[in-house]
Amino acid sequence: MNNLLEINNVVKKYGDFTALNDVSLHIPKGSVFGLLGPNGAGKTSLIRIINQITMPDSGTVFLDGELLAPHHVEQIGYLPEERGLYKSMKVGEQALYLAQLKGLSKSEAKKRLKYWFEKFDISAWWGKKIEELSKGMAQKVQFIVTVLHQPKLLIFDEPFSGFDPINAQLIAKEILQLRDEGATIIFSTHRMESVEEMCDEIALINKSNKILDGKLDDIKREFRTNTFQVGVSDSNSSEIETLLKENFKVTKPSFKLLNDAFTANVTLTKGNTANDLLSLLTSRGEVNHFVEVIPTANDIFIQAVNKNN
Repeated sequence: MNNLLEINNVVKKYGDFTALNDVSLHIPKGSVFGLLGPNGAGKTSLIRIINQITMPDSGTVFLDGELLAPHHVEQIGYLPEERGLYKSMKVGEQALYLAQLKGLSKSEAKKRLKYWFEKFDISAWWGKKIEELSKGMAQKVQFIVTVLHQPKLLIFDEPFSGFDPINAQLIAKEILQLRDEGATIIFSTHRMESVEEMCDEIALINKSNKILDGKLDDIKREFRTNTFQVGVSDSNSSEIETLLKENFKVTKPSFKLLNDAFTANVTLTKGNTANDLLSLLTSRGEVNHFVEVIPTANDIFIQAVNKNN
């Protein structure tokens, strides 16, 4: 089986409110899967179902080919957006306790915690209370506790919240390393630049419904507009703009160059190709900028949600 997690036709209601409406997702093994959506879309309800905090009203969830059951808790690691460490407990004492709840022996937990504390250079925090740590420091401890038992499935909900750029990059690197070592990761965030950097596949939920899913590259191809940023120097700007408008759709540039070149966003029209555009440009001057505008995850998010609304 290529999918670690299969969610089939899940429905979840709270009274008259439908939080999830017939949602199905297939999450491949060894991937980083972006679970995206506006606030209130239904993402948290789905995460709670996977963690068996709550149950679906209908539908099924399979983990590695088995119907989701209580014993699967030890195969899942969950880092919630609202962190859950006990502020008055000491870091080491709490980490050991939580590791043993996930099925590790005390000796094995100590061994693994030593590795991670040294890796993150936080060994000096062992005897400190959580309330003595900054938010970012406490986040590191919670991250370690989440991954310590080496679960098959890791769920990170806004994992970079509270981190400065250096530590956010550190955690991102560790998440990708865990994927490369075989973990399957669900990554829920509103930071679209992180989705670009990390996700192999995504699903977008809006108003309780899944509105798109698939490989990020395939979705980008679906949303491409055949628009190019072009820059041409040593040219008559008004002449080249007139020629372009006769053959293509021309709009104001969304970028800047460091010289005085003519710039524009140019969209191919029916029957025209990128080679046709480039040929026209090279006949009128020196082309020093020619880049296709690839839709970003942020563009796709906004366009898909607005269309659905």
